[in-house]
Amino acid sequence: MKNAKFNVTGMSCAACQGHVEKAVAKAEGVDSVSVNLLANKMSVDYDESITEPQKIIAAVEGAGYGASEISENAQRQSTTTRQDEIEVMKKRLWWSVGFLVPLFYICMGHMAGIPIPPVFTGHKNMMIYALTQLLLTVPIIAINFHYFTNGFKNLFHRTPNMDSLIALGAAASFVYSIFGTYMMAYHMGRGDFSSAHEYMMNLYYESCGMILTLITVGKYLEARSKGKTADAVKKLISLAPKNAVVIRDGKEEEIPADSVMTGDIFLLKAGWSVPCDGVIIEGRCTIDQSALTGESIPVDKSEGDRVMSASVNAGGFAKCRCEKPAKDSTLSQIIALVEEASATKAPVARLADKISAVFVPAVIIIALLSLTIWLALGYGFAFALNMAISVLVISCPCSLGLATPTAIMVGTGKAAQFGVLIKSAESLETAHSVDTVVLDKTGTCTEGRPRLISVQTANGYDKDELMKLCYSAESGSSHPLAKAIADHCAEKGYALIQADDYSETAGGGISALTDCKRVFIGNSRLMQENRIDMSEVAALAESGAEQGEIPLYAAVDGKLAGILFIADKIKDSSKQAVEDFHRMGIETIMLTGDNDKTAKAIQKKLGIDKVRSQLMPEDKAKIISELQSEGKKTAMIGDGINDAPALTSADVGIAIGAGQDIALESADIVLMKSDLNDAVTAVKLSRKVMKNIKENLFWALIYNALGIPLAAGVFYSLLGWKLNPMFAAAAMSLSSVCVVTNALRLNFFKDGRNTYSDKTINTTIETEDVKMKKVMKIEGMMCNHCTGTVSKVLNAIDGVKAEVSLEEKCAYLDIDGNVSDDTLIKAVTNAGYEVKGIE
Repeated sequence: MKNAKFNVTGMSCAACQGHVEKAVAKAEGVDSVSVNLLANKMSVDYDESITEPQKIIAAVEGAGYGASEISENAQRQSTTTRQDEIEVMKKRLWWSVGFLVPLFYICMGHMAGIPIPPVFTGHKNMMIYALTQLLLTVPIIAINFHYFTNGFKNLFHRTPNMDSLIALGAAASFVYSIFGTYMMAYHMGRGDFSSAHEYMMNLYYESCGMILTLITVGKYLEARSKGKTADAVKKLISLAPKNAVVIRDGKEEEIPADSVMTGDIFLLKAGWSVPCDGVIIEGRCTIDQSALTGESIPVDKSEGDRVMSASVNAGGFAKCRCEKPAKDSTLSQIIALVEEASATKAPVARLADKISAVFVPAVIIIALLSLTIWLALGYGFAFALNMAISVLVISCPCSLGLATPTAIMVGTGKAAQFGVLIKSAESLETAHSVDTVVLDKTGTCTEGRPRLISVQTANGYDKDELMKLCYSAESGSSHPLAKAIADHCAEKGYALIQADDYSETAGGGISALTDCKRVFIGNSRLMQENRIDMSEVAALAESGAEQGEIPLYAAVDGKLAGILFIADKIKDSSKQAVEDFHRMGIETIMLTGDNDKTAKAIQKKLGIDKVRSQLMPEDKAKIISELQSEGKKTAMIGDGINDAPALTSADVGIAIGAGQDIALESADIVLMKSDLNDAVTAVKLSRKVMKNIKENLFWALIYNALGIPLAAGVFYSLLGWKLNPMFAAAAMSLSSVCVVTNALRLNFFKDGRNTYSDKTINTTIETEDVKMKKVMKIEGMMCNHCTGTVSKVLNAIDGVKAEVSLEEKCAYLDIDGNVSDDTLIKAVTNAGYEVKGIE
């Protein structure tokens, strides 16, 4: 299967999107198709042995739309094209308004008490009045004629869309007005001024002009708002440097950044942007990676360190070798991921797609029924036509189509600014319902850089001799614990002896023949399998494990020689992230291959709910499956390498600390930094995005559910409500603008970190927090006024700092001093709310 992307033209609403998808899906050789109404783009997976892009384009054109394949540089071009389209639309709008103002003045000025020139008043001037309106309406129709060409073309293709509704409504107004003008002339020629005046009062020229102009106003505002939804992608694109300085034939040469190829040596001076992904081969510098990873503090880089495209050299000088050219760089991958996520559909969008598929035909039927019923009830044709036109122009399939993609595009773009890359809309939707977070210990909760901190010999073995043997045995392993021992020994200057007959036991340890001695280094399981007595250091091992240290036993020739303690420092951000997950009602579970005591020591320090220890790598995926069978919605957070099976098994796989390796197949969400708080940001943002989507869908559905019956005259007999087509057009235009504007509110989202700080943690010393933290569950809060009242009464208590959440129906309390639960409960109860419990 091959994937190709296309620009699609002529789409105006969700119905268009559905028509294009159906047409392409029917084409032979097409496996899947996804159309993005917001970006006017289409992604197609197809069998290149059966079909080709030209046939896919032909399928789109057969449905009444246009398409073209997207080239590599199309993103910059499409941004420019979109801006050009907005400018053209702006000109059309101003010309339309220019003709509409005098038209509206002539038709409606007398109703507002504005004097009208005598040439337009009186029975003798009725034809001048009508013909002037006609002459002012024709330019508006000409300026906005694309609504008619697109609308009727799709109608003839039996794929009616929003343009079809506009074209039918405006055309009906104009044709009836032409008919009325001829009837006026007919009756005036026969001296029947009374009948001519009756037709004059039922001219709809101003409705036709107003409908087209107001729709253009809405489309213009919508286009501008749509442009803002892609601001994050535009900012990323703008980061790409234009030029780079490379060394060729021993000389410095400035070339376009896109021309830097793999293996080229480029220079990096202070203030310069990195043109591509590379590695420093000479020099030192400080790199600002904030635009890509969200890290606010520049990172020191030296020989051997990697640099990412679009990061900035904040100081120093370095020579670098290009490893990935600009088109394959980290920046390009980020842009591609954000665009691909924006182009995918969230499951929640299926409802809108189903409604949109039948929406326009249903509206046309309702309009015809409205016309027929009002005529059957004995009302005049002008009255019935007014109702039918109002139904056509108030209906808005566009707002339904925009409800989901606008929020997805803004949300994924905003996440990228925090170094959180969300691969699909489905991942974003699933993340909002996660109730269980499974954490790998090494590299996720801890820094992933274990260090040897102490050694205790046994059975009278010499420490230096033991360390020399351990160094030689462990030097053949790539395991982080082995590396910690080898690095320590190298730093201390121990001699490295050749090791033979090396073997490694997964989840156990290693064995090697060193200096004619059989050496075993590993956990208690490995010692037991080789019948090595550990009783001499049992108490010491237990004490170290309780402090969060990993005890590794070393045996030489079948006899215990010592115990090595290794510690992996807990990240400063881990405890805050765990607490934030708890505040969101999410259970936390840590998985580790460490022994039970070490695992529980880390669990205690971080406040993790559950821990599973002494696990083999393949056990993690099984545990995920067990949790899912219990009905849990799981997110697995790991490094994306050893945890790949678990990441794939989880409902949402989150790879942490990916850096340049952002295309991890096993992960649904990729965190650029090694910071667990970014996982909190991902979940919080997903909840905000899903809330925004539901708001958009609600307003789009409720607008049409109320607007169409109102326009059809359902309330006319009871309440006398009759909707003028001009107001219907204005309402329709604003509905789409409101949906897009609501999605843009996501740009105000802040990252997942709480503002109040946490206690500092390390692996060996646990600092007691002087404040107690409690969560109070509260019933009865219905609005922001309620949360304000509860916050006020709790914060009024000395030593209490409270943050109240309406969404989670609880208060998060920081208590400094002796404040009893009874005091807290009494304060909230007296305010009129019910306390369900304090944790």
